Parts: sequence; structure tokens; C-alpha cells
Amino acid sequence: MINKFPWWKNLLIFLVIAVGFFYALPNLYGEDPALQISGTRPAHGMEIDAKTQAQIKAELEAKNIEGVYALENGQLLIRFPSTEQQLAARETVNKILGDNYIVALNLAPATPTWMRSLGMHPLKLGLDLRGGVHFLMEVDMDEAMKKMRTQLVNDFRSELRNHDIRLSGARAEGDHVIVEFRDDASRKAAEELLASNHKDFVIKSIDQDGKFRLMATMTPGKISQIRTNAVEQNINIIRNRVNELGVAEPLVQRQGADRVVVELPGIQDTARAKEILGATATLEFRLVDGNADVAAAASGHVPAGCEVIYDGKGYPVVVQKQVILTGDHIVDASSSTDENGRPQVNISLDSRGGSIMSNFTKDNVGKPMATNFIEYKVVPDEDPNAPKPGDKNYKPKFKKVEQVINVATIQTRLGSSFRITGIDSAKEAHNLALLLRAGALIAPIQIVEERTIGPSLGQQNIDNGMKAMIYGLTFLCIFMVIYYKAFGLIANLALFFNMVLLVGVMSLIPGATMTLPGIAGIVLTLGMAVDANVLIYERIREEIKQGRSIQIAIHEGYARAFVTIADSNITSFITALILFMVGTGAVKGFALVLMIGLASSMFTAVTACRAIVNIAWGGRNLKKLSI
Repeated sequence: MINKFPWWKNLLIFLVIAVGFFYALPNLYGEDPALQISGTRPAHGMEIDAKTQAQIKAELEAKNIEGVYALENGQLLIRFPSTEQQLAARETVNKILGDNYIVALNLAPATPTWMRSLGMHPLKLGLDLRGGVHFLMEVDMDEAMKKMRTQLVNDFRSELRNHDIRLSGARAEGDHVIVEFRDDASRKAAEELLASNHKDFVIKSIDQDGKFRLMATMTPGKISQIRTNAVEQNINIIRNRVNELGVAEPLVQRQGADRVVVELPGIQDTARAKEILGATATLEFRLVDGNADVAAAASGHVPAGCEVIYDGKGYPVVVQKQVILTGDHIVDASSSTDENGRPQVNISLDSRGGSIMSNFTKDNVGKPMATNFIEYKVVPDEDPNAPKPGDKNYKPKFKKVEQVINVATIQTRLGSSFRITGIDSAKEAHNLALLLRAGALIAPIQIVEERTIGPSLGQQNIDNGMKAMIYGLTFLCIFMVIYYKAFGLIANLALFFNMVLLVGVMSLIPGATMTLPGIAGIVLTLGMAVDANVLIYERIREEIKQGRSIQIAIHEGYARAFVTIADSNITSFITALILFMVGTGAVKGFALVLMIGLASSMFTAVTACRAIVNIAWGGRNLKKLSI
């Protein structure tokens, strides 16, 4: 019998819609202003426990600030009835806990616990809907390449010495690494070794001024790989720093060849975010030349293989140029106080770093070692015609700032754990530890664009978007009922199903975020869904005008319109897929919503609508149809 689905098919359609409705339910509960409190290093005892929670609760209640407390995995989440109480509570909690804890403003979903236990979560809202801060950051590729060449010089030295090949010097010169030897035999042995171990380099012999030299040049493929890795590693490090800030649902992604987009929904302390994200702090450990004449070195007479770096009080320190270890090997860092109550930073190294430090200190007991703190600061371009921050071609200029923060005599063989003293304040020690454990940026990075969106503007965007969608849907539904009568009601019901499925699927996808362009994607999807119904209904009308029976007209209307609907939706889906693959940010969000909406509209307009029509009119001897 035509226009009749088997019972299992009707049941399956009902189950799909029910599941979509089930997972869309959490979006009805909204969000509460909240504080998210966590320890900077749980492994060192800095975590929230029941005692700390009771202390916070007592202080807040004393100031008539009511909240709902939830302690889980060493983190405390406090919900408040209003934003005013949330902000007042943050000031109080900061005074209680100090610098050893992260107190972040948040918006916590008001979803019931039983829903969260089933994996039901509301849609994540983007920056334009929730409010927060947007940074566009640019990686200094010149400095990344310079650091890589310096590292290569050290690697070549170590590699040749491990194979008993004597060299008289190695240095970075422009885009090349130059290695000098005392005789041609050593050079040939080195060329064979380096060429076999470093396939991404062009290594050739050069004779100049009677010296035997090798010149190693990176291939274009290697240079491209280094540039890509510099951006990707910086992205990972920035993600770690965002986690240290305690931001919920951040966005960190690459844009173009050397830029990174960072969006921090809900963040209001933008100065703190900029300080932590843009900082390029790292450490170097170097041996101090104890025999050098410090006064002579400060005036320019520096011993060979050494350089002068000043400490925090402006005193010169003569250190060897060869770096023992860099901050890249640091896996953990925490601030504390020593036995005299002075601030210090406890350092833990990875296995390779621990091995390097152990081997070096074993042979240098009794010698002074300096801890050199390095950061890169942006300096203004002296050229008045140079692009300014925010311009398309703006390239920031960085200045390397070095400072010896500690000189200590190596008393014994060190391992993978040791401490740094000589830091001025507890806050400075805390910030240094935070930056070191989050990772040192591979290359300096500069914020070239900053946008701040307030929570009130985000709410205004939501309200305006919802108004536009409600007004559009209302007029559309009225038109469909007037023009297509009973079938118009079914089309309106299909629109509701489509909306439910779209929101349900978006809520299920872990990385999906609803933005203002996403709302535009929903509106476009609903319009295209109605378009499918219009094609079907007009085809049914034509079949009836041609004298077909009602049942045949319904059957032919759905069957013949399907090809046109499928063709239209598939081409639109391919376009949305391309946008999703090549787009970023708002474009990507719009494309994702459009793809999900196109798939759900095909289901609701063709299958779900057909099921309702079959139940209402299928198998009946009809003389007239309300269409």
C-alpha cells in the first residue's frame, strides 16, 4: 500500500527526534555566574580541600554573599545568583587565598547533575555571545630561526666531540652554520658524519684564509618544517598558559603562516591575560668565568668565549657563551620559600635535561654557575614610515633582555631537581614558576590585535539573534499555514524538529561552539528546510491538477521532488564543507552549523514530514486534500 511506512520505520523516526530533543534539553537551563578556584600546582599541595572550602564559605557568608559550592578533583566551583555577587566574591577569595591559587570568573551551566552524568551539556557559546577577549598574536620567525641555528652549533659540537673529531670552532653565520677544523682529515670525517646524520642539510667544504671549514645550510623543506613547528609548539605552550589562567572553553588556533588566534570567553582581567600569554620567559644555565677581570670585561675587554650579563642590581657577571641547559627541559616549576623565608623556585627537569645537568655538574663541582633569565620585549620601530600595530603588514621588533638572577657555587652533583634562589619577591617567584611550567615560547610572540567584548554586549547579541530568529520563524509559520493549510502545519512541525535536532547534535559535539554567525547559519538552514517542503507541496498540487488521485499525488510529489531537494542540499553541503576546511573562526562556525542543519533538514522535510502525512492521510480514500 502506498503512503504507508512500516511500524519499525515510524518508531525509528520517532526515536531519532526523541534523542535530539533529549540532548537539546540542557540548553533550557541557562548558566549561572560562578567562580572557578584551583591550585597552581596540585602536586605540591596547592589544591582546594574541604578545609579551604569551609574557610571560603565562612568568609563569603559573613559578607552576605550566598553561593552553591561544588568541590571536585581539587577544584572548587561556586555558583552565584547574580554577577554583582560573583565579582564581590572574587575580591574576597583573592584576599583569602593569595597568589598560590587561580580564581577565574566563569559561567557555569545550570544543567542538573543527572543530565551531566549522561553526557548532556548545553551548547558552548563563542566570544561574541558570551563576552571575553580576543587576541591575534604573531610569532617572530627570525628569532625562531636564530635560536635554531644556535642550537645547531651546540649540537654539531657535541656530536663531533662524541665521535672524537676535533674542531677548532663553530658558529652561526647568516643562514649557515660554519664549523672549522685544524686539518683536512678531520674535516672529511666530520663531513661524512654530519651528512649521514643530517639529511635535511646541504653540507659542503669551503677553504678560506687557509682554514678548513664546513658550511651547513638548511634545505627549504627543513626551513618550512622549523617555521611550522615554531607556530605549533607555541600554540601548545599558549594552551598550557590558558589552562593556568583557569579559562573555561578557550579557543587557540593557527591563522595563516605565523599567526595565532586566542579567544578567552568570560575573561575580564585582560591585563593579566596579556602578561601571561605574551611573556617569553625562559632560563639558561651557564658557567661563570671566575678568573675573569670583571671590571675589564664590563669596559669591553671580554675573554674569548665569554660575554657579560648584568644581574638585577646592575653588577656585571662574566659567563661562558656555551649554554649548559635551557628552559626547554623544564617539566615542572613551583614557588616556595627557603629555610630563611626567602622566595625560591623549585625546578624539575626531564630525563634528558637531568642527564645533561648531572654530567656537567659532576665535572664542575666548586665552580660558580649562573641562572640567566631571558625575555623578549617589543621595542618601537625607529622608522616613522614603518607599519604600526594593527596594520596588515605590521611586524613587531623584539629586544632580547637578559638578567642573571642567581649565581651559586656547584656544591655537589645535581640531578633532575634543584632550586633557584635570589628572587626579589614571592609574586615574582610565582610568576616565574607559572611561565616555566607552562613552557617557554619557542620564539617571541606579539599581540598585534586585541578586541574585548563585554558580557552585556554578548547578551545583547544573543537577544538580537533570538529576536531575529523568532520574528522570522513567526512570519514564516503564519505564511505556511495560510498558503498550505494543514500541510503548512506539518511543515511548521518539521521546522521545530529540525531546530531540535540541530541544537541536540551541536550540544553533542565536544568542540562545537555557537557564535553569532552560527545563529545566521540556523536561520539559513530553516529557510532551506521550508524550501524543501515548498517543492514537495507544489509538486503534489501539480499532480492533483493533472487528475491524479490524492494518494498517487502525495506519493509522486515526494518521489519526484526528492531528486531536486537532494541535489540542492548536496551542493550546499559541499560548499559548507569547503568553508569548514579552509575557514577559521566565525566562518568555520557558520559552516559547521550549516552542514548539520542541511543533514537534519533532509531528514525532517523528507522523512519525518512524510511519516506524519502517511499517518494523517495515508491509505484513506480522499476526495479533497488540505493543501
